[in-house]
Amino acid sequence: MDNIKIYIDDISKIVEGIGVAVIFFGIIYSILIFFINKKITNPYILLRQNLGKSILLGLEILIAADIMATVITDPTLESVTVLAVIVLIRTIMSLSLEVELYGKFPWQKK
Repeated sequence: MDNIKIYIDDISKIVEGIGVAVIFFGIIYSILIFFINKKITNPYILLRQNLGKSILLGLEILIAADIMATVITDPTLESVTVLAVIVLIRTIMSLSLEVELYGKFPWQKK
C-alpha cells in the first residue's frame, strides 16, 4: 500500500507540473498571437480571452492534482479543510474567469 501512495504522490506532482505548464505555455501562446496576428480588429480582447482560457484550464488541472495529493495522505480534519479552502478559492477564481470571458455563468443559457 505504501508503494501505491508513493506512485500517486509522484503522479500528483506530475499533474501539478502539467497544470503550471498549461498556464505558462498558454501565456506564451497568447502573447505570440497578440503580436503576430495583426488582422484581428481588437487583439486585446483575443489576448484576454486566450489568457483566461489557459489560466482556467491550468486551474482545473491544479485542482485535480490537489485532490490526488490529499487523497493519498492519511485524511485528517486539517488536510481536508486545507483542500476544501484551496478548491473553494480556485473554484471562485474559475467562475470569475468564466464570467469575465463569456459574460455569463456556466449554467446560464446562451
